[in-house]
Amino acid sequence: MEKLFQKISFTSASLVLALLLGIFVTLFLQAKPAIDEFGFNFIVDKRWNQEVPLTQTGNLTQDTTTVVQTPEAAEDDDMIADEDDMILDEDDEDETATKTVYGGLVPILGTIFSTLIALAFALPIAMGIAVFLAEMASKNVAKYVGIAIELLAAIPSIIFGMWGLYYFAPIISDIFGGFQVSLLTAGLVLGVMILPFMAAITRDSMNTTPDVLKESAYALGATKFEVVKDVIFPFSKVGIIGSIILALGRALGETMAVAFLIGAVYSIPEKITDPTISIPVAMALNFGEASGLGENALFYLGLILFILSFAFIAFAKFYFLKRSRV
Repeated sequence: MEKLFQKISFTSASLVLALLLGIFVTLFLQAKPAIDEFGFNFIVDKRWNQEVPLTQTGNLTQDTTTVVQTPEAAEDDDMIADEDDMILDEDDEDETATKTVYGGLVPILGTIFSTLIALAFALPIAMGIAVFLAEMASKNVAKYVGIAIELLAAIPSIIFGMWGLYYFAPIISDIFGGFQVSLLTAGLVLGVMILPFMAAITRDSMNTTPDVLKESAYALGATKFEVVKDVIFPFSKVGIIGSIILALGRALGETMAVAFLIGAVYSIPEKITDPTISIPVAMALNFGEASGLGENALFYLGLILFILSFAFIAFAKFYFLKRSRV
């Protein structure tokens, strides 16, 4: 029985790694034609689905020098002129030939900036809610507010998108100016969406702090703020960082609510109140009609999003958690 339990546990853990590897391989194989075509320039190119000429012509100059020609020279010039006409005809064909260019810079920046806005908005509020529920609120208040937080996390993202578009976006536009659908509006609504995850997990992590540690600190004369800062936060740091990582993952991959609010414009925003687009929104809006190289470019975007998520989470795991053990 013991060996069977070990095998089931090992299989379950290995399944996660197999799924992760399978997703990466699938994305890479589907994105490979776009990677071969655009290379790493795809990451810094802000054009998407634009037709560009295959070659570019330089400035033409004219020689105005007068030359006295002999009959033999005139015959040679006629032959040269015919060759020039053939070359110009080929150049005209090259000028009319175009290719479609795809670049991922705009959706990459939109994804990163909207996620950073969401974290900057949600993190302090979530920590405040968690501290209030864990240390300050009475049992009844903590119970009902805790249920409300968990219900907020259960609301589908499309509801947040509709609410944000019709009620939240006009308020943001009146306060900060600019467009109603913008990077700022999408980031703030995204912050509202990830806030319940961070608050609930942080509250549960804080509740695991042993009472003896807190009572010892109070006995030494510490205030409630000092107990929260010096006892509860250090003890529950791993759980708090875990909540931030989970919220970060949802913010990076959120699609429907952001599609309502970010504007879906392939343009780098000059201001935080300008519209732009994110990777999940670009994939959701274009995948149904994409084919050929355009479809491969969307898989390339998906691969970049996968690597971005992995990089952020790996950084948090190996940097912050390592510091917490020092």
